[in-house]
Amino acid sequence: MIILYNPWSTRSVKHPLPMSLLAVASTLEGRYDYEIVDGNLERDPVGKIVELAGRRRPAAIGITVMPGPQLERAVPHSRQLKRALPGVPIVWGGYFPSQHYATVLKDDAVDVCVRGQGEVTFPELVRVLSEGGDLGSVAGISYRRGRAAAGGEVITNPNRPLVELDELPEWPYHRLPMEHYFHRHYLGRRVATHQSSYGCPFACNFCAIVPIVERRWVAQSPARLAAVIEHQHRRYGADAVQFHDMDFFIKERRVEEFCDRITPLGMTWWALGRIDELMRYKDSTWRRMKASGLKMIFCGAEAGSEEVLARMNKGGKVSPDLTLELAKRMKEWDVVPEFSFVLGNPPDPWADVEQTLRFIRRLKAVNPATELILYMYTPVPKDGTLYEEARALGFKFPDTLDQWISGDWKDFSLRRDPRQNPWLNPALKRRVRDFERVLNAYYPTTTDLTLRGLKRAVLRTLGAWRYRLQFYHHPLELRLFHRLFHYQRPETSGF
Repeated sequence: MIILYNPWSTRSVKHPLPMSLLAVASTLEGRYDYEIVDGNLERDPVGKIVELAGRRRPAAIGITVMPGPQLERAVPHSRQLKRALPGVPIVWGGYFPSQHYATVLKDDAVDVCVRGQGEVTFPELVRVLSEGGDLGSVAGISYRRGRAAAGGEVITNPNRPLVELDELPEWPYHRLPMEHYFHRHYLGRRVATHQSSYGCPFACNFCAIVPIVERRWVAQSPARLAAVIEHQHRRYGADAVQFHDMDFFIKERRVEEFCDRITPLGMTWWALGRIDELMRYKDSTWRRMKASGLKMIFCGAEAGSEEVLARMNKGGKVSPDLTLELAKRMKEWDVVPEFSFVLGNPPDPWADVEQTLRFIRRLKAVNPATELILYMYTPVPKDGTLYEEARALGFKFPDTLDQWISGDWKDFSLRRDPRQNPWLNPALKRRVRDFERVLNAYYPTTTDLTLRGLKRAVLRTLGAWRYRLQFYHHPLELRLFHRLFHYQRPETSGF
C-alpha cells in the first residue's frame, strides 16, 4: 500500500483540491493500493496515516510540500511518522524538495525527494522500494545513502524528461470527497480547479519554476482539457474553473479550440498568461475567449521599469507600455486584468519601489477594474543576476529544515514580509504596505463578494483624499476598517 499525504496549507475554509496528489495517484491507479490523506480535511492527519499503516504496512508515504504552511507541517509530521513507522520510507515531492532537496535530506525524517514532475518517477520509485532494486536507476530523484546524523551521502540522479500530459491517465477524482473542493467566490457558485499544463518555456530569473523545468512545457490537448472541464461541470455541478497553469496561453490555437469546445457549457474561467503573448492574440481569439466565459486573467507585470524587467530576464517584449496596452485591451473585452508586481529588487530597492508605485497609478487610471497583487522580491536558487546580487548583499538560504520553519522564514515563503532580505529595511516594506492599503481603499477589489454597497462607498471615501494627495503614510483609519470588515486582498479571495 502507498499513502499520499497533503499537509494542511490554508487558513481558509476553502479547501484547495490536492492536484499534485491526484496527478501522482492517476499513475498508481490499478497498479498499487493507495490512500490519499488530505490534511486540510483531517483533524489528526498523522493519526490517520498511522491508523492506515496499522492495517497494512505501506511501501512508502509520499508527501507533497510547498513552502509556507505546508512546509511548516510537513517537517514535524514527517518526524512523527518516522518515529511511529521507522522502517517506512518517507518521500517528499513538490516545489520545495525539488528546489531544496540537499537541505531536506539533511534531516533523517525524509529518505527520498522526487524532483519536478512526479507522475512517472514516483511509481518507479515505489516499485524499487517495494520489490528491491537500485535507487540509482530512478531518474528524477535525490536520496540519502545512510543516516543524515551519521554523515550520509546525498545522491542526485539525472533529471527525468517531461512526460506529455495526454500520455498520463485521468485524475481519480472518485478517490476524494469532492464536495469539499467546490466553493463560491467571484467566478461562480461552484468553482473548480485544474492544471492543464506543466512547466514554462520562459526563463524569468525570479521565478521558482525555471530551475526545475529548464524552460520545458507540456500541456493537455484541447480535446482532453475540455473533457476534464465537462466532467467537472456535469458530474459535480461546477459552473466556473480556475486554471493553475504557470502559463495557460502559450499556444493560441490550443486556446481557440478549447474555447470553442467549452462555450456550450456556459461556464466562466480564470487563468494565468504573459502580457506579450496575450497582446499577440488576434481579436477573433479574444472574441472566442470571451464567448467561452473568460472572466479574468492573471499576468506578471513585475515592475514599472524596463531596466528592471530586463534584469529579471522577462524575455519577449514585456514592457510597462505593453502592460498598459493590455489593460486597455482587456477593458475593451470586459475581462478583468489581475497584475502582480515584484517590488524591492536589489541593488536599489527604494528606486525600484517608487518607480513601480508611480506606474501602478498610471495602470489604474487606464483600467480602474485592474486587480493588483504586490509581492516583495524573494530570491530563488540559481536565478541568475538577481540572486547573485542578493547574495552579495548578504542573503543566504537556511541550512536546515528547522531554520526554514522558524519565525521569519515562514513569512519569507509567503513573499509578504521577507525579513531575511538584508536590503529590505522596515521603512521600505511599510511604504509598500501603506500604499497597498490606500490603493485597495480607493479601488476596492471586485473579488470580495462581502464588500458591497455602503461598505464599498465608505472605504472608497476614506481612501480618496490619501490617494489623490499621494499621502500613504500610516493609514490607521484604513487598517481599522479592514480589520472591522475583514477586507480580503485579491490574492486571498480565492485566486
